[in-house]
Amino acid sequence: MGHSLSADKRERQNLKRAHKNRGNRNELRRQMKKVEADVKTGTDPKATLSAGFKALDRAARKNAIPKKRASRLKARLALALNRAKAGAAKK
Repeated sequence: MGHSLSADKRERQNLKRAHKNRGNRNELRRQMKKVEADVKTGTDPKATLSAGFKALDRAARKNAIPKKRASRLKARLALALNRAKAGAAKK
């Protein structure tokens, strides 16, 4: 407990926000695992990329992750998908 009413309120707000952010990050992790599995299996690259970008953009918009991290992860996702396509074309 804080030393004042405003400190108590701040503590309550921090707990609420932490709970909400935890849920947002967990949802992002679930989505990214699905996307990574799709990349490995090679199913529908456009839909895979779109789903991954959408999940990352949503997490960045909700401030669950920083915007620059979302951008970096989107670039890496596109690179992984292109490498997977190139590997499939060679075979």
